[in-house]
Amino acid sequence: VQLQASGGGLVQAGDSLTLSCKASGGLFRSYTVGWFRQAPGNERQFVACFGWSGNSKYTNDVKGRFTTSRDSAKNTVYLQMNSLKPEDTAVYYCALTTTVWSGVTQENNYRNWGQGTEVTVSS
Repeated sequence: VQLQASGGGLVQAGDSLTLSCKASGGLFRSYTVGWFRQAPGNERQFVACFGWSGNSKYTNDVKGRFTTSRDSAKNTVYLQMNSLKPEDTAVYYCALTTTVWSGVTQENNYRNWGQGTEVTVSS
């Protein structure tokens, strides 16, 4: 399964963006799809994930502002980002895991990483 992340861009604080993660060569329905981000000079960090059963998890920094969802017909997972802040500036990646739910925030449980899409939020 190959992943393609898209939808990044340059926005102002308070704006919204929707990132897409499209799979080819396989289906999402058997996987948890995770979103991670890496800001300049920082390590890649967990942002959110959408589980194969339809549940989701978010890091505290984005709770209430970001929502992840899946369109099975399009084999695409989305990350809706509202009320963006300058500290959300990063390259955003999507990846797949089959790990147990307690491990979905751990980067090393993921594979099939997409190439990343850059989000820049100006103040």
